[in-house]
Amino acid sequence: MKSSRFAALAAAALVCPGIVLVSGSPASANPAAGAPGAHNAITDVPGIQVGQVQSDTAPYLTGTSVVYMPQMSVASVDQRGGAPATKETDLLSPLNSNPGVNAIQLGGSSMYGLSATNGIIRWLEDRGEGVRVGGVAPIVPAADIFDLGRGGDPKARTSAEWGYLAAQATSDGPVRQGGVGGGTGARGGGLRGGVGTASVHLGDGIYVGAMVIVNPAGSPVDPADCTLYGVKYGIGNEFAGYKAPKKKECNPPSTAAQQPANTTIAVVATNAPLEKAAAQRMSGNAHDGMARAISPIHTLGDGDTVFAVSTGKGEALQINDPADTRQLNAIFNAGASTLARAIAKAVLSSESIGNTTSYCDRYPSACKGMKQLKQWRTQGNAPDVTPETFAQASQALKQTPVPAPAAADNGKDKGKPKPKAAPAGNTTNDATQDSQNGMVLASGNAGGPSVPTGVTTALLAGGVLAVGLLGMHLRGRRRAPSAGLS
Repeated sequence: MKSSRFAALAAAALVCPGIVLVSGSPASANPAAGAPGAHNAITDVPGIQVGQVQSDTAPYLTGTSVVYMPQMSVASVDQRGGAPATKETDLLSPLNSNPGVNAIQLGGSSMYGLSATNGIIRWLEDRGEGVRVGGVAPIVPAADIFDLGRGGDPKARTSAEWGYLAAQATSDGPVRQGGVGGGTGARGGGLRGGVGTASVHLGDGIYVGAMVIVNPAGSPVDPADCTLYGVKYGIGNEFAGYKAPKKKECNPPSTAAQQPANTTIAVVATNAPLEKAAAQRMSGNAHDGMARAISPIHTLGDGDTVFAVSTGKGEALQINDPADTRQLNAIFNAGASTLARAIAKAVLSSESIGNTTSYCDRYPSACKGMKQLKQWRTQGNAPDVTPETFAQASQALKQTPVPAPAAADNGKDKGKPKPKAAPAGNTTNDATQDSQNGMVLASGNAGGPSVPTGVTTALLAGGVLAVGLLGMHLRGRRRAPSAGLS
C-alpha cells in the first residue's frame, strides 16, 4: 500500500539538518533518513543519469548538460521567469497526453543552444528509445541559460554535436560541479555561476535530488554579511569549513549593472511514483528553493524554469487523494530545500575565469576551510568538446540510413547487389582524418568546429573536370560538317 511504503517520508522531512551526517555509504546502501545520498547528487535518485560537455577554449565558453532517464519517466515543468529559452514544455502539462520524457537538457547558448537537443534525440533514436510511433519519437524538453558574449564569442555556440556528446557521457555516478556543462558560461550577482547538485534520502529507499545551473539576474549572496543564502539549508557537514567572510572582504558586487538576460534552470527528481499533476506541483514548489537561495528571483530578465521528474513505478501518488497528502508534502518540501543546497554548491564550486570572479576568490576567508571543494569540482565525468570529438559526433549524426522508395528501381537493377547502409551512429576514420587536416574551434561558426574535408575538394575537382569535358564536346560539334536543311 502507498501509505505503508512512504510512511517514513514525512518524518524524514522534519529531521534536523544539524544532527545528520553526510553519508559515505556505497551507492547500493541507503543512508539514514534525512541524509544525502552516496554522491549527494541527482544521480542518487534511481533511474537518473547525467552527462555534461563543455569548452572554455577561445572563442567558446559554453556547454551542455543532460539529465537522462533510461526508462521513460513522468515529468512536468513550472516556468516563472520573464524571459525563458525553452523547448517542448507544453508536452509536460497534465492536460496533454504525453506519457513522459527520455531526457531533459539544461544548456548554454540561449535559444541557439536548443539545437543541441537534436543530438540528444538522435542518440536516443539510435538506441530505440522514445514514444512508439512507427519508429521512435524521443521526448527531450529543454531550457537554456543566456551566456552569449559572457566571455566567449556570441557566435561560438553549442549544436547537435554537443548534445550527442553529452548524451554519450551520461552515467549514474558523481556529477561534476562548478563551471562545467551548461553552466560553463554562467554568472550571477557579479560572480561566476555554474552547475550544482544535491540529494536527500527520505527513508524507505525514496530519494529526492536536484541539479541546477545558476545564472541569475539576482544574487546568491546576502549583502548584509556576504554569506550565501543557500548554505543555511545544508545537511550535517555538507558545508563543513564554510564561514562568513571577514568584514574587510564583505563588499558584494552591485547587481544594478548586470545584463538583463539571465536564467536559473533546474531539474528536481524523485523515485517516488507521481502522477503527472503531482510532478507539476513538485516543480512549482521547487521554485521556493530558488527564492531561498537567490534574491531577487523570477525577474523579467530571467527565464527561471524547473522540471520535475518521477522515475518511480507502481501506484502513483495523487494530489487529489487525501491519503497521499502527507507523503507528497514531504517530497515537495525536500525538492525545494535540495534545490537551495544545490544552488549554494554551484556557487562554491565555480572558479574564476577571464574577468568573472568566483565567490571563493572574492571572499577567500569563507572557503578557506572547505576541503570538499576539490572533490565537487573534479569528481564525475565532464569531457571537453575537442575538434576530434566534435568531428566524431558530426560523423555519427550523418549516418542516417534513409530507405529508398520501394519502386525506385522499376526492375532495372534486378539482380544487382544493393549497397549496404552504414549503421546508425557509426564513426569512421574519416572523422579522425578530418581533425588531422586542421579542424579547429573557430570564431563565427555557429555549430562548432569548422572542418576542411577531402570531400569538398573532390566535389570541386569533379565540377571543374565536368565543365572541361563539356567544353571539348561543344567544340567538337562546331568543327563537324553541318547537315543540309530541306
